[in-house]
Amino acid sequence: MSNGSETVEKKKLFEFSTITIVAIGLGAAIFTLLFMFVKVPSPVPETSFQTAYGIAGFFGALFGPVAGALIAFIGHAISDAVQYGSPWWSWVVASGVSGFIYGVSYKFLRIKEGHFSWKSIVLFNVIQIAGNAVAWIVVAPALDILIYKEPVNLVFTQGAIAFVMNSASCAVIGSVLLSIYAATRAKEGSLKKAA
Repeated sequence: MSNGSETVEKKKLFEFSTITIVAIGLGAAIFTLLFMFVKVPSPVPETSFQTAYGIAGFFGALFGPVAGALIAFIGHAISDAVQYGSPWWSWVVASGVSGFIYGVSYKFLRIKEGHFSWKSIVLFNVIQIAGNAVAWIVVAPALDILIYKEPVNLVFTQGAIAFVMNSASCAVIGSVLLSIYAATRAKEGSLKKAA
């Protein structure tokens, strides 16, 4: 007899397939465009509400941490290179870290099987908020100080604002997209054999 937990247990965090590679390319392209053009500036310099992190959360939850990390890392690096001439590496790395942690939710969710309950939404959001906390409150400010010798007060203020805004983006956009995607999938056991 099969139950839903077997599906979760058999999932590997670092599976890599052709579809994952395609998802990384598509996700990075969408992330880049959203990062450049669909954002709302905040009162704190060099920070914005970025819709792109909702996309990174969506792809990370569907394809795992490697996909989430590469989508956010590549998308942010390309966006910076196009807009400013070169990437701001401390924040590019932080984007990759956040995407990687978003992707950890892949192990525990069953979205491709059509399951995305309230419990799943809460779990996804606990993981993505943790990812944003590590990326924006720890990694980005620390690398800003180490690499660019930025002022401590400024980088921690920017990091805190980025944490709040990217968590909100991922919570709203990521959760909505995952709910819609799960609704398009046939739930395991929902198709009955015709008598």
